[in-house]
Amino acid sequence: MILTLTLNPLLEKRYFVENIKSGKTLRSRKDYYSAGGKGVNVSRQLNLLGMNNLALIPIGGNTGKIYRHVIEAEGINFSAMSVKSEMRMGSVIIGDDSKVTTVIGENIPLLKSDITKINEKLGKMIENASAVVVAGSVPDEKSAEIICRVIERGNELDKITLLDTYGTHLKECLSAAPFVVHNNIAEIKNSLNLTLTTEDEIISYLKFLYKSGVKIAAVTDGKNPAYFLKFGFLYKVIPPKIKEVDSTGSGDSLVAGMIYGLEKDLVFNNIMAKSVALGAANASQLSTSSVNAEQMNELAKKVKITEIGEKMKVIDDSPNY
Repeated sequence: MILTLTLNPLLEKRYFVENIKSGKTLRSRKDYYSAGGKGVNVSRQLNLLGMNNLALIPIGGNTGKIYRHVIEAEGINFSAMSVKSEMRMGSVIIGDDSKVTTVIGENIPLLKSDITKINEKLGKMIENASAVVVAGSVPDEKSAEIICRVIERGNELDKITLLDTYGTHLKECLSAAPFVVHNNIAEIKNSLNLTLTTEDEIISYLKFLYKSGVKIAAVTDGKNPAYFLKFGFLYKVIPPKIKEVDSTGSGDSLVAGMIYGLEKDLVFNNIMAKSVALGAANASQLSTSSVNAEQMNELAKKVKITEIGEKMKVIDDSPNY
């Protein structure tokens, strides 16, 4: 069973609007609530791939009541941690041209008592999981300690831990040595104050991750080539060409593909191809992290993978990030 953790879930209200004009009253022809958050997206995608998983989510306040109803209706297997904090909200406006405008409300910090409760519950749940995915932002920096504890506990129990978070806490989380890491270029730049504008700089960053104890990593950049690390080997992966509609959740679908491949014990080339295919397929549709296995397998045939460089050696001249 794969455990996903979303510390900063988002209740979305999606509006479908015709003839969007600034400064005018917009009337929606259809609207509905949707359960957001990167870990929840990973669980949604894993469901469609037939993978047994459980989404662990802090849920609180009046917003949380709606969120609970939405996620139950969607059929996502979840465990709610009742917290005193409200949940954040967002609005997604989809025009008749399929262009998407997203407004996300401010983060609502978790209380100290909530953090303690989450840590206690996670400690027990990790023992029963085959892998743990921690995905998304944190509501406040104090909550980031939960992520480090998850990684440390996962390492103690020899579990696969996959980290996909961003913010000033990323450096500390990486130092805990998660087994797998994913970030896109923008997240790395903003979180670690790095400039990854060339292939050499990306390779240097992957070497830093390997030196830090990370065994598998993916650095993505939308339709541009992705770069993967596996136990010292480096790969350049070119995504298939698609007509982009909405890239929201593409990284989450890719993460789901990585953990899917590791759980299925696929060869790494297949893991990379399927993961990148999932990310591309997600960007080609409006629904978030809702790619089926047939779409994944078809697009995976169009993914191009090249091994680059020689197997890296861990030496002391790696960048000190």
